[in-house]
Amino acid sequence: MSEKPAMFPDGTGPSADPAGAHHERRIRSFQPRRSRVTPGQRAALLRTWPRWGFDIDGLHRLDLDELFEGRPVVLEVGFGMGEATARMAADDPDTGILAVDVHTPGQGNLLRLAEEHGLSNIRVGNGDAVILISEMLAPASLSGLRVYFPDPWPKTRHHKRRLIQPEFLDLAAVPLRPGALVHCATDWEPYAEQMLEVLSAHPAYENTRPDGGFAPRPDTGPAARPPTRFEGQGLEKGHKVRDLLFRRC
Repeated sequence: MSEKPAMFPDGTGPSADPAGAHHERRIRSFQPRRSRVTPGQRAALLRTWPRWGFDIDGLHRLDLDELFEGRPVVLEVGFGMGEATARMAADDPDTGILAVDVHTPGQGNLLRLAEEHGLSNIRVGNGDAVILISEMLAPASLSGLRVYFPDPWPKTRHHKRRLIQPEFLDLAAVPLRPGALVHCATDWEPYAEQMLEVLSAHPAYENTRPDGGFAPRPDTGPAARPPTRFEGQGLEKGHKVRDLLFRRC
């Protein structure tokens, strides 16, 4: 049987497994998803990936000053189809958004939006955010971290797959500079409680809320988080959306 040809040969787009055998397998907080890519998304990837995209291979350190032309940089882990990311980039063009996901259609859609609206402050990383944080970012190189609606892994036996854990916060504390804003959001109440617990207990982070609780969704200023389609679906199901705003000490 002949091998199925690569979707993006010769480095023209995101690879299926960018870290390959370079890093040992571990418990992942995500499931790689290469679902159907539309012609428009594929065309956007082919046009823009060499300029605005990169594979997270863990083999080199990123020069964020060069990538973002000296802008302060916020890392966004998981961006879905990218609509909210594009809006945040448009609303704050002086901040660079390093957007990481494993969903190829979402990568293509975000790059399409960036190209259509001239959003030169977005770069898209393909692969594992943990490898990016631990291997490819310099200490104190990030001005913020955004984790919006990560997979809640609701079954008890899968809780170890949740991204916001003490071990992840240990890693993230290194590239986050003092004062960097950590903004998380979820519509899964048990995960929200876990996020609040682990962030509050970690010595590298402090809650921006004087009462030590959840924050209202910021809709203005540099921390503004536009509502997302996924968020709307959760609200329609009766879920309560929780935002958490912490700072790197």
